[in-house]
Amino acid sequence: MGMNMSTTIANSSTVNHEWYVVDAAGKTLGRLSTQIANVLRGKHKPTFTPHVDCGDYVIVLNADKIVLTGNKLDQKYYHQYSGYMGGLRSQSARQVLNTHPERIIEFAVKGMLPKNRLSRQVIKKLKVYAGSEHPHSAQNIQDFPNYL
Repeated sequence: MGMNMSTTIANSSTVNHEWYVVDAAGKTLGRLSTQIANVLRGKHKPTFTPHVDCGDYVIVLNADKIVLTGNKLDQKYYHQYSGYMGGLRSQSARQVLNTHPERIIEFAVKGMLPKNRLSRQVIKKLKVYAGSEHPHSAQNIQDFPNYL
């Protein structure tokens, strides 16, 4: 007989959601977003279970100081289409960064999550702030792990 091995499968009662804070100042958008997406899903945990929200909360500070490489600030566009004729609104990354800097990180992370019901729940654990203050001081917050 083979070895008796067991896999830990997380469920909603056994999951422990941690809180992490990360300073986006000077970080590259895509690289930071992939790490955040993994932590939100829980891929960094040995107990990762695809169909359970076993990820952690992530607070992002200084979203307005995120770095985009190359000329993306002026060449990358965010589009919103209302469905009506002439209803396409486009803004360059620079415009979004000046008006709603949180959205740049939210859009990037959201695009890296699977397109399903679970990820619509997972994205709610992402809290992005333009400045260096956040209202979650009641939580037991840890610095974002560097090993990711």
